[in-house]
Amino acid sequence: MSPRIGDSGQAMPLYVVAVTGLLFIALIFFAFGEADVQRNGAQSAADAAALAAAKEARSALEPDLKAHLTDSGYLESVFSTSFPGGPGDTCWKASAFAALNKATAVRCRSLSDGRWGYEVSLQSAKGISTGIVPGTEGKKATAEAVAVVEPRCTFTAEAEPEPEPTPEPDSTPDPEATPDPVPDTPPASIGTVSCDGGRDWAIDPEDLTGMPDMADLFSVHLAEN
Repeated sequence: MSPRIGDSGQAMPLYVVAVTGLLFIALIFFAFGEADVQRNGAQSAADAAALAAAKEARSALEPDLKAHLTDSGYLESVFSTSFPGGPGDTCWKASAFAALNKATAVRCRSLSDGRWGYEVSLQSAKGISTGIVPGTEGKKATAEAVAVVEPRCTFTAEAEPEPEPTPEPDSTPDPEATPDPVPDTPPASIGTVSCDGGRDWAIDPEDLTGMPDMADLFSVHLAEN
């Protein structure tokens, strides 16, 4: 029986070493898994923050757009891909959404490359809990995102009407004659906005009931930095 007891005693340390090794490997996988979760969470927060700033910028443009519905030059500019953006800075919206997604150290700026949009960078509020991998304990994930606003429509100005010929005046006008009344004519549309899906909007500054929503006029989406 003594040889068997000796074999069992020799196997016990090997078993302990094997279990310890497996636990260590499991902790390493846990650390990398936690880091991956942190990175994904930070990226989702950055995406949401950038999109929020861009959507707020789109909404903020609506009063300015309505105020320039008789300015064909403005409309040609606002519905072009080179439009630099509307009034105001909406980075505050990015910070608000980042806080909701438990992110800190938010940096937001308007794009300066000719696109209308925002670039956001941030870091996760919570660091990695385990220090099993050297240098990872407490480390916070960082992420960046860019969201742009682009027109869904194009503007086509109405052609200038040809002037009507001036009638020849009578040689002997009647001073007591009543002048012909000037007919009331509705203001002509300054032009047409043609949007994706075949929807057209004949601009009438006096009647905005047919004006599409800002989401129909401009799209907001994530883009490459």
